[in-house]
Parts: sequence; structure tokens; C-alpha cells
Amino acid sequence: MTPSRRTVLGAALGAGAGAAATAAGVPSAVAAPAAAWQLRWSPSAREVGTRAFETVEDDRADSHPAAKPHVFADGDSFRFTLHTVDRDTSTDRQRQEVTGCRTGDTYLKWHKGQTWRVTYRMFLPSSLMATTTFTHIMQMKQPGAGSAPIVVQSLRRSGGRQTIELKVFEQDVLVGRTDLEPLHDRWTDVDFRITIGDGSSGSVRWILGSGGTTVVDTTKSGVDTFLADRVRPKWGIYRSLGDTSGSIRDTYMLLTGMRAYQFV
Repeated sequence: MTPSRRTVLGAALGAGAGAAATAAGVPSAVAAPAAAWQLRWSPSAREVGTRAFETVEDDRADSHPAAKPHVFADGDSFRFTLHTVDRDTSTDRQRQEVTGCRTGDTYLKWHKGQTWRVTYRMFLPSSLMATTTFTHIMQMKQPGAGSAPIVVQSLRRSGGRQTIELKVFEQDVLVGRTDLEPLHDRWTDVDFRITIGDGSSGSVRWILGSGGTTVVDTTKSGVDTFLADRVRPKWGIYRSLGDTSGSIRDTYMLLTGMRAYQFV
């Protein structure tokens, strides 16, 4: 994988600092290290279950209590189950999601000026179809009720095709899109990176891999990736019932190997 510009720059700065320190008679071992990804979160679904997350949004409207829990650990994976009868508090949509990255008694806080990365594997069955209205399976949001998404990874019908896409939501900037059907009923590797910035100082990179092949690797810079307070990731299935393609089915999604890194 090609290193990011910031990684290359960090490595160059680190090398330069070491050379300068040696030239000044200071041992290079004391020079500042190059910037790198630092692992901040790596939950085991089997060991901690949904305590891996800051919050769990499982049938908030109590629309289908007989099926609870809809979000739970399934072996080494987190499973998000959605039925056609499920309803959110807004009854024109459905939602079974988790938010944030919990580590013990605290959770990660992503702030403006920071760069974060999440990696994981997802299994999307053929019953989880793209729709003509929104079906989000990952979001970046400001915590709190009523705030719009910042970035969304979605399953969307485009020109009659089922696709998976990533968008910067408020600016309606398409970062990338690829066909969904080749990714059905198999594990897909996800690598998402975000530099949190106001106005045009933010950037995102989105990488999907399947069967050892990179399907998407795209970057969008000069975008707004901050609203207020902090950025918090969400995963699960958040789906509008306004679909006109007949794609609303009982379905599920699996996530495993979830990791979060900070670039420091």
C-alpha cells in the first residue's frame, strides 16, 4: 500500500531531525521519532461483546422486542440484524447501530486537527441490498441528537446498479463508488482514514479490498470533516423505508477485526 503524503513527510522530517542531531554531536537515538499510526482500540467481540462501543442503539423504539438483541457478539464478529418490521423512533426508517470506540471505562475522542484510521472486515450478505434511498452502514458524526452525518458509507442504487459508496455528506462530495454485488456473501476489508478539519482543511481516504485485490483506493482532500465538539464513528444498518426497488429484506451485517489508530 502506498504510504500517505503525511506518512512520507513524517518519515522525512524524522530522518532530517536525526541527521541534524548527529551533526550537532547529539546521539541520534534522542531525536524525535517519525510520525506513525498508533493503535488505540482493538476489541475482541468474543471477550467484551458490545462493551467495545460507546453506545448501542438497539431497537430504540422497542418496535420488535421479541427479536432483541439485534446487535450482539457472534463468535469473533459483531452482528447487526435488521428485520422488515423493525422501526426507529422516526417510523419511516430503521436503525440498529453502535457508536464510538470504548476502551475499558473510557472511550476515544476524535478532535479537530487529528488524523484517525479504522480498519475491519465486513460481511455483507446478498440480502443486504442497495436501495434507492439511504442505507448507511458506517457514519462519522458529531455526538448528540439531530446532527447531520459528516461522512457516510452507503449502499445505493446508481443507474440501476447496486453500489457501495463513500460520501462527505454535507457537501455531497462523492469520494468513491464501486459495484456492490461482487462483494456480497464474502468478507471485504475496509480501511478508512480521516483528517478532521473545518472548511477545506479535512480529508478522507477509503480503501476496500476483497480476495487479496484492492477494489477501491481513493482520497478526497479539501473537504469539511468537522461540525462541532468531536467526531464519533458509527457502524450498523441505518435504512430508509422509502426504497422503490423492492430491496427491503430481513438481513444482517457482520464486522470483525475492528481496529482504530491515531496518527501521531
